[in-house]
Amino acid sequence: MKLLSHTIGIFTNPDKEWQAIRSDKHSFLQVFFSHVPILALIPCVAGYIGVTVFGFTLGGHTARLTPGSAAALAVVTYIALLTGIYLLGEFINWMAKAYGVEGDEPTRHYEGTALAVFVTTPVLLAGIVLLYPHLWLVVTVMGLAGAYTVYLIYEGIPILMNMSKERAFLYAGAVLTVGLVMVVTMLVCSVIIWTMGIGPVYQS
Repeated sequence: MKLLSHTIGIFTNPDKEWQAIRSDKHSFLQVFFSHVPILALIPCVAGYIGVTVFGFTLGGHTARLTPGSAAALAVVTYIALLTGIYLLGEFINWMAKAYGVEGDEPTRHYEGTALAVFVTTPVLLAGIVLLYPHLWLVVTVMGLAGAYTVYLIYEGIPILMNMSKERAFLYAGAVLTVGLVMVVTMLVCSVIIWTMGIGPVYQS
């Protein structure tokens, strides 16, 4: 099963796995839909259970969300993850020609989407920590996952895109910048949504 093999391989032997991903030659939609909809469920389901059952510390006491409120936030988060990863792949593909990525358009599109899918895999898997949403635990685990994501970007681009390390370094910097901008944009949108009265509802 490609989902399981690539997910394990990206941790155990990333260089070899990037080569395997490059040789798959699927369409960009195939690599997206075979991985992201499943992996994106992990932080959403874990987060739902965490904030409704175990709760989180807020103002010195444990707070929990109502099931309805948590479900709505989980659905919004799921849609945001799918959209964000898809758009990241599109941005990577859009920048490909500027950084001299060779190959035809379908190949570049597949490689761009595959990069977006597999560099975000550590963060999606780390979302299991939301089962117990203690602030420092979540920050630590997500921070480590984020650091490994950065490593995968810089390590994966020269292999997946068949580029020199010099050009790949610049390309990776651009990809990382786009990713950070997208994260900040999602956070700003979340704040705006909360101010519109669609924020969390706490259990009494």
